[in-house]
Parts: sequence; structure tokens; C-alpha cells
Amino acid sequence: MEQQSNIVQTEEEIKENLSLFERTQLTIKTALHHLHCEEAVYELLKSPLRVLTVRIPVRMDDGSVKVFTGYRAQHNDAVGPTKGGVRFHPDVSEDEVKALSMWMSIKCGITNLPYGGGKGGIQCDPRSMSFRELEGLSRGYVRAISQLVGPTKDIPAPDVFTNSQIMAWMMDEYSRIREFDSPGFITGKPLVLGGSYGRESSTALGVTLVLKEAAKVAGIPLEGSRVIIQGFGNAGSFLAKFLHDAGAIIVGIADALGGIYNEDGLDIDYLLDSRDSFGTVTNLFPNRMTNGELLTMPCDILVPAAIENQITADNAPHIQARLLVEAANGPTTAKATEILTERGIMLVPDVLASAGGVVVSYFEWVQNNQGYYWSEAEVNRKLEDILVASFRQVYQTSLDKRIDMRLAAYIVGLKRMTEAVRWRGWV
Repeated sequence: MEQQSNIVQTEEEIKENLSLFERTQLTIKTALHHLHCEEAVYELLKSPLRVLTVRIPVRMDDGSVKVFTGYRAQHNDAVGPTKGGVRFHPDVSEDEVKALSMWMSIKCGITNLPYGGGKGGIQCDPRSMSFRELEGLSRGYVRAISQLVGPTKDIPAPDVFTNSQIMAWMMDEYSRIREFDSPGFITGKPLVLGGSYGRESSTALGVTLVLKEAAKVAGIPLEGSRVIIQGFGNAGSFLAKFLHDAGAIIVGIADALGGIYNEDGLDIDYLLDSRDSFGTVTNLFPNRMTNGELLTMPCDILVPAAIENQITADNAPHIQARLLVEAANGPTTAKATEILTERGIMLVPDVLASAGGVVVSYFEWVQNNQGYYWSEAEVNRKLEDILVASFRQVYQTSLDKRIDMRLAAYIVGLKRMTEAVRWRGWV
């Protein structure tokens, strides 16, 4: 009996320590089982169809040449062209990019977009690079991947440490290579180059819309609810503002340096005005706590909006929130998801909560293709229609199948793709 207990414990530890890529594969396999798919479908979808590794030489400001490694993964294009961001970060890896491309497929399936998932990244630290060096890196990346991307093949977008300026450089480089203006090649562009109203705040607005629906289901009135947001970059800061304006009390926020907490509520407008270009603001407060400590402080709603693997088997039993909404990619491990579900804490997964960005990127692509541009009010209205319907479908699936919201989201997100590969005769 004791030996069996040790075996179980070992299996739990293995599950808890799975990589993002392995965790994604496991959830996809379980979801496909619920969809009654044959093994061949899993073999097709468990990894991207294509992964390109590139080397990008850049002339640095000191005259030296530095060679950077970049990736572009295209998970599956059975439904339509692949779509996904490009991140600039020191920790970018092939496995991470592959997993994120698979998540993009799920997001597009949940929101009923005519895309498969794609993702790109470059191993670099943009915080230590000059404007000119970043431009050279951006253009070099596009030259390296230009044969595999395009408005009908694979459409990049902003991600971690990339922005509208980097998208503008990439679009310009692609247009030079193809010798015609091609705004539909990339999304997240400046408005003057074919960008869409609402794109910059779309991820945070999407989280807000989904959070409001989840709060209704969880019986939490948004006005007066206490919210902790871990992460104060683009998504986290916009989210704090949206929720604050909706009447929620933001009692805690965190950035890379630590967290601050005030049970009476934080002055969000002051924090937004005081943060630096990388979203750092807690350095202004002498009594800041660690990110880990902030996650377990009292609140009604917890929103991890920073990095992966923040909520684990170690701290999940101590989470005090009644509702957890994942604005970051992969902030909760598999075992932590089980613990939170057993404790009756509603968890809205990343592939649903953070889908606002790809939805408005789709709107931008549509506007580029038709040459007709919408108002911000129209963009936001269309976004709300899609995300509210998506949340309700995922939530109903979780009720019908008596499963957690993450697995339900994967089931909904994979359904169209499994149908598409069958119709195409791939399986």
C-alpha cells in the first residue's frame, strides 16, 4: 500500500513538472478523447506542422555583428492561414514557440475565427538594444521567414516586448520584398499604416469582458469586488483601468520587482501615471512584497497577467480568491488547476480569457483586405459579441461534461480543426 502511494506521488510530481509544450499536448489528447477522435488526429495536432529556425545577423551600434536565433511555428492551417504574435525575449525557445502556436489554434477555434495557430520569437533582450538595432533585428527576421508568411499564409502580430513600431518595420520590410504594399501581412500596426482602432487594449478589454461574464456565473458583483492583478505591463495596466472604471477595487498589483497590496484599494490612476516604459512601478513603494506573497492575499478575483507557472501545487491551496482569470499564458500548472477545481474556485483559462487580442487582429486583417475601416465603438461591440458567446459555449460545455473550464475550452477550440482535417482528407 505504501509502495502504491509512492508511485502515485511520483506520477503527480511528473505531471506538475511538465513543460508548457508537454502540458499542452496532454490537454489536447484529453480533449480529443472527449471529441471521440482517432489516434491519428492527435498525432497530427500534437505538434506544429512546420517549425522554422532562423539565424539573424545584426550590425550593432559598436560596429560588431551579433547573430540572433529566431523561430516561427505554424501549428495547423486546415481551417485557414495561421495567426500569432512574435515575441522578443531572452528566454524564447523552440518548445515555447511550438506550445504557443498550439494555444493560438485553440483561441481561434474558441472564437470561431478562420485561422490556425502560429507563433514566433527571437532570443534577445530588447531592453538592452537601441532603436536602430531593434529595427535591424525586426527587418532581418522578416527576411528570414518571408517565404513562409503572408496575408494568406501566416499573419504575425505583436507579443511580449514587441509593439506597433516593430510591426511597422516588419510590414515595410515584407512590402519591399514582395514589391507591393501589404498591410494584411501583419496586425498590430499603427493606425496610419492600416492598424485597427482598439487593437492596443484589445487583450485587456477581452479579459475584462470574459471576467464580467465569469463573475456573474460565480455570483460575484463586479462593483465593489476586490481584485488582484499580477503583472502591470500592457495587458495588466489596461485591465486595472478597465476594472477600476467598472467599479471594482484593485487591492493588489505586481510587476517584475514585486507586489503592492492595500485592502482599501490602490490609486490606479497614480500607478498608471507613475510606471516606466516596461510597466514597473512597485519600486516607488518601500513595503512591497514578493509576487508569490501577493498571489495568496485576500481578494475576490485573482488575475495572473505576467508569466507562466505562477500558481502551482505549492500555493494553490492558499489562494483566497473565488474566481481566477488567466490573462497570462500558462500561469497555472496542471496540478494547481486540479486543486483549485476541487476547492470550488472557478478558473477561466488563458486560451479563452486572453483571446481578445487575436479577435481584434482578425478584425484588422479583415479591414485591410476590404479597404474599409471601422470605428472603435464598432470594433469593441463586435469583440464583445464574440467573447460573450465564446465564454457561454465553453462554460456550458464544462457543465454538460462535468469538467473544468480549461478542458472545456480545449474541446470547443479543437472541434472545428478536427472537422477541417477530416474534410480535407488528412486523416
